[in-house]
Amino acid sequence: MKKVLPLVFLIVFVSCKDEKKESLPFIQTSNASTIHYAKGFSVERSESGLTIIKVASPWPDTKTAFTYALIPKDKMASMTLNKDEYDAIVAVPVERIVVTSTTHIPALEALGVGENLVGFPDTKYISSKKTRKRIDAGQIKELGKNEAINTEMVLELDPEVLIGFGVAGQNKAYATLQRANIPVVYNGDWTEETPLGKAEWIKFFAPFFDKYMEADSIFKGVETSYLEAKALAKTANKKPTVLSGALYKDVWYLPGGNSWAAKFFSDAHADYLWSDTSETGSLSLSLESVLEKGKPAEFWISPAQFTSYKAMNAANRHYLQFDAFKNRKAYSFAGTSGETEGLLYYELAPQRPDLVLKDLIHIFHPELLPDHEPFFFKPLD
Repeated sequence: MKKVLPLVFLIVFVSCKDEKKESLPFIQTSNASTIHYAKGFSVERSESGLTIIKVASPWPDTKTAFTYALIPKDKMASMTLNKDEYDAIVAVPVERIVVTSTTHIPALEALGVGENLVGFPDTKYISSKKTRKRIDAGQIKELGKNEAINTEMVLELDPEVLIGFGVAGQNKAYATLQRANIPVVYNGDWTEETPLGKAEWIKFFAPFFDKYMEADSIFKGVETSYLEAKALAKTANKKPTVLSGALYKDVWYLPGGNSWAAKFFSDAHADYLWSDTSETGSLSLSLESVLEKGKPAEFWISPAQFTSYKAMNAANRHYLQFDAFKNRKAYSFAGTSGETEGLLYYELAPQRPDLVLKDLIHIFHPELLPDHEPFFFKPLD
């Protein structure tokens, strides 16, 4: 779900810097944690310098959890751990890292450690201009596809850790790297169901680089911006109705009522017409059922890969029956891409949900944010 594929266009939205100078300690005492929104991981630090990261949801619907130990490099010789108790042991701070999802890139850049990235699978999907310069300069190596990552290249790069993601934990390449003593650590940011929960995964990366306070400060800035926008949206006099998604073959994929996308609609003070459903991922519906409920929707957000009404009309003339299509009230993030056509939304939106929310408020309630310049969501041509 991290890559730009036709089906992903339908599903990802369903589920792709001003920093405050004041900050609080990331963790003040042993076994204390400041994770407020994210449900998929925890961080604990001991006075000895040992940091334990527990990842409870590396992928959806799993009972598998992982525990990782991070040891300061200057204490590696004096600290003894039972390796059987941990899924990986990493010496920190890390100087050479491989990550596997575009959602990891903004966190590294925000923490000021983007230059530590030495390899990435499917680099063409990276949109960040700063990271693309390093790719073009040969400083970040292409590693193939995440599902079949080039293990020989990874071994040649000799990273101190690989941050992976998995759909079902069956990546044989990861097992090969682990046997070669390359620590593999799973990141499950994409399994979070709330915007601030996804954004808080910047605190997952912080311990690898001793950037606790920086991560806390960055997240607090995003949190404050998001909550202020949410409070502003509540002052709107109306709650416009919203439709989302589009057809893929004969199935219409759209956000479940408890999904990440539905949360954005709710916080933007809009009436998402499928908000009464319980799914945290996507709904798979027929065109007929969507047309019956969604025809009168005032807005159409994220109509799959489409960036123009002409293309939608050519794909399926039934789209013309929706009021939002007739009234030219459809908006998409599909047109906001990097130089190699990777979509910026997939990369940056999880890290900056405040920008997503402000885009939607500007669309639904333009009087509240009249000077806002849309960042992700643009009107269809």
